[in-house]
Parts: sequence; C-alpha cells; structure tokens
Amino acid sequence: MIIVDTALEKRFQENNPVRVAIVGAGYMGRGVALQIVSAFRGLKLVALSNRTVATAAAAYRQASIPEVSTVETVSQLEAAMAAGKYCITDDALLLCQAEGIDAIIEATGEIEFGAQVTLKAIENGKHVILMNAELDATVGPLLKMYADRAGVIITNADGDQPGVVMNLLRFVRTIGYHPVLAGNIKGLQDHYRTPATQKGFAEKNKQKPKMVTSFADGTKISMEMAVVANATGFRTGTRGMFGPRCKHVTEAIELFPKELMLNGGLVDYVLGAEPGPGVFVIGYNDDPVKQQYANYFKMGDGPFYVFYVPYHLPHLEVPITVARAVLFRDAAVAPLGGPVCDVVTAAKQNLKCGQVLDGIGGFDCYGMIENSDITRREAFLPMGLAEGCRLKRDVVRDEVIRYPDVDLPEGRLCDRLRAQQNEIFPFDR
Repeated sequence: MIIVDTALEKRFQENNPVRVAIVGAGYMGRGVALQIVSAFRGLKLVALSNRTVATAAAAYRQASIPEVSTVETVSQLEAAMAAGKYCITDDALLLCQAEGIDAIIEATGEIEFGAQVTLKAIENGKHVILMNAELDATVGPLLKMYADRAGVIITNADGDQPGVVMNLLRFVRTIGYHPVLAGNIKGLQDHYRTPATQKGFAEKNKQKPKMVTSFADGTKISMEMAVVANATGFRTGTRGMFGPRCKHVTEAIELFPKELMLNGGLVDYVLGAEPGPGVFVIGYNDDPVKQQYANYFKMGDGPFYVFYVPYHLPHLEVPITVARAVLFRDAAVAPLGGPVCDVVTAAKQNLKCGQVLDGIGGFDCYGMIENSDITRREAFLPMGLAEGCRLKRDVVRDEVIRYPDVDLPEGRLCDRLRAQQNEIFPFDR
C-alpha cells in the first residue's frame, strides 16, 4: 500500500486514472464500487455490469454518482467512456472487449459465468481481479496459464482471506522467516448448515442465503485455502484440514504436526480463536541469535513463530489489487503452476439416484479441501462443478462424490476448462 498510494496519486495528478470495470453488483461488488469512487484517487470506475441493470445503477448511486449511461454495444460503451460518462450494462462481455478499460474485477462468485468473463477479458488484454475464490480454486491454474500467455495479470484480491494471507506470508518471508503454515481464523464450521438455517443471518446482513451457507458449512474456507495452496505449494495435512479449536491464534504453534509443516508447508485454520476474523502464518527460524531477538520482542522462544493480522477487509482493499496489477504487474494471489489442492464434493444429507445437486451453499453438499493428487487419483467431483450434476446412484451423508457417480450438465465451459487443466497439469500416479 505504501508504494501503491504514491503511484495512484501520480496518476491522479496527471489526470490519467487507472480505468477499471466491475462485473457483478451484488453486496461486495457495490462495496467495491463505493470504495473506488470515494477513497481511491487515481482509479476510475468507468463501467459496471449486472444481470439486472437497475442494480448496477444503484451501485453507482450508492457511490454518489446519480448520472449513468446505459449501453448495449461495445461502440456505445467506448463512446460514452470517451465522453467521461459512467456506464452500466447487462452484458458483461462488453466490458471485456471495450478499449479504455485496464482491468476487470470479477465479483459474481459464479463459476460458469465467471469463467466466460475471465477468458474474454484475458483474450482482450485486460488484467483480471477475481473476487471469486470458487472459480480460482476450480480452474485457477489454467486461467493463470492463459493470462501469462496473453501478458496480463490474473489475481485473487487483497482484503479477502487469501490476499491477506499472501501479503502476510510475503512479509514473513521478507524478514527472514521461513513460512511453514498459512492459516485462516474461523468462528464457525458446521457442514450441515443450509439456506434455511442461515436465512435470518443472510437477511440481517443483506446477503444471499446460499452465500452465507457456504461460509458456515466449510465450503468457502476450503475454496479460499485451496487458492492459497495453489499460490504457495503448501498442501493440506488431511481432507478438510485439521481446524483445531483454540482461544488465541498464538496457540497455533502447538496445534499442527511440525513434521508436516517442515515438509513442504500446510494450509489450515483455527476455530473459535481470537482475534477473528483474521489470518495467520507460522514462520520458522532456528538461528539462535535471531531467536534471542524474537524472544526480546515477545514473539516466543521459537523456532516456530505466529504472525497474524486480526481482520480482513474485502471490499476496502480490492482497489489496491487493481493498482498492483496495472501499475506494477504484481499479483496479490496467483497459482505457482499446476493445482496443489482442490475442493471436493461431499454429501450434506443422504441423496437419491436421479437427484440434481444444488451446488455451493445449498441443501445437498459441502466442499472439503483435498490434495490434488488424491482428487485426481480418486476421480473426486470438484465442488465448483457440482451444481446441476445428476446423481447416478444413491449417496450417503458425508460420502465424497466422484465423477462416475454423476452425469454432468451438457455444454458447460467450466467442465471443458477443468478437463483441459487436468490434461495440461498431469499428476504423479
């Protein structure tokens, strides 16, 4: 942020703002729009798309921009932006194709649609900021390969847990400690939560029941930590992670297998710990002199040390990711190469042959992180592809569903991308 704010101020003074568009005007999309307009000099939110165009207009109004131009073609969008107008549309692909847009923020949380938008943006030379861990965890390595070939940045976002974890991990590494665990601090996990149990919370917080269900049932944290795993090379020590309970995150040093931490690193979480809802990194340094300094600064006796951030601020920090990508070609979170971890589909209840799965945050299933070599060897169905799949046999609660257990919906881009990712990044059998 210290470099980013200076660079953005320079763009502001030169009257040459970074031009960004948002796809998706849901709760988080509207928050990001407000933040760009109200807090970030040097960025300009030139366009916003949403399936319901009135919602896109409402996002601009929330950001105190009442006058917007509704566009239906690329040429209309380009002309309106050239005239200094703020634009809205129900066609997200216009934003991906138009000249005059530097970066696209994909904020829908949808996998099939998000994949279409991301590929089109990359094809047209635009940087992509994903507020979409579900898409990233499912086909992120392949999308990163396409972005590299096109010479653009694709990255998950600052502010959400993967971005905060990676920023902290880079800090820990920079000051000379070896990161051995990247972790999340979670307040609740119950695999059997449903949109019915979460309806009241969703209404209170103006969010969708399926979205908040994915937070509560463990799917979201698995998606987020799979994104971190793919960005670090760290693995999960067990399916679904260990997730031990503790009172304060500093206790984490004693809660995870040290031999696994030292053998390539772990992604995991602690449950019910203060300070939530933050993140943590366990760093390792066995230099006796450095241990003396760390002890003096009340970091503990070592050689394992807990570094933590007590909060995450998703919509507040996403504009920073835009600036990092456009001005510095620096990704907050991006895969190192092929997939390291996936999120597999487990039954939330007993399911019957012929039933069509309702996907992430629904009544039927929940997601659990698993190492990619196991996912591939066992032909487990990725949670990101579960929606719309029809079961070919009965499945009992907590059973992990496999590709042979389902018929996939026809014609989905996300299935083709996943198959291509598997082909390009083979695993060691």
